[in-house]
Amino acid sequence: METIWAALLSGGVTLAGVLIANSRSQAVTDTKLEELTREVRAHNNFAQRVPVLEEKLKAADRRLSALERQPGPPRT
Repeated sequence: METIWAALLSGGVTLAGVLIANSRSQAVTDTKLEELTREVRAHNNFAQRVPVLEEKLKAADRRLSALERQPGPPRT
């Protein structure tokens, strides 16, 4: 009978240890997931702005080309 009680006590302590370890592990996983989500949102924001910047660059390039084609005073 003592062996059964010892086994049950040992199993209970082991179960408590596993539950505590899992809760800590889950907290670390949640923190990492939040950080990854923040990084993905920052990347998505950047990915949305790049096409806008490309379009502005094309427009500036067209304007510069037009200015270069205009006749002006002779260059020295």
